[in-house]
Amino acid sequence: MNARAADLWERAKKALAVAKAVSTLDPDSAASRAYYAAFYAVSARFVLEGKTFRKHSAVEAAVHRDLVKAGIWPTELGQGYSKLSETCSIGDYGELEHVSEPSATEAVQIAGEILSTITREQPRSSSFLNGKAWQHSWHSRRYSSSLVASLGRHNESTAARSVAVTP
Repeated sequence: MNARAADLWERAKKALAVAKAVSTLDPDSAASRAYYAAFYAVSARFVLEGKTFRKHSAVEAAVHRDLVKAGIWPTELGQGYSKLSETCSIGDYGELEHVSEPSATEAVQIAGEILSTITREQPRSSSFLNGKAWQHSWHSRRYSSSLVASLGRHNESTAARSVAVTP
């Protein structure tokens, strides 16, 4: 078992639980925790492949390069990861802008989908995921229709702000 991957995976699960718990109470914090849940989960996945990164932007680039472009993840999931990063930035640094409750709920959903996807993968070692066998191929996966629909809306207006915010 890789201790670093196990620690990152535990952080991912805790961050997702916190995001779910505070999504209606504090959407800004929920968006931040949702992003960190995905960040920790993806980082754990990459650690198992012997890859580590020093910057969040490098992790995001690796998601698109090593997972999406390689055909391991569907485009929508890579877009979801990027959307989480954008939402987190508003929640953490938005000054007068804030994440709306629906956007926080969506962020929690996307993060949950990323953790579920990583759980279903088949990396070299899955011991940090409680030893579950990872058995499905990427191309046969179905993603929640609401996730795909929301990411489709996100792509339709790349010039417009993709995260609903409240003043």
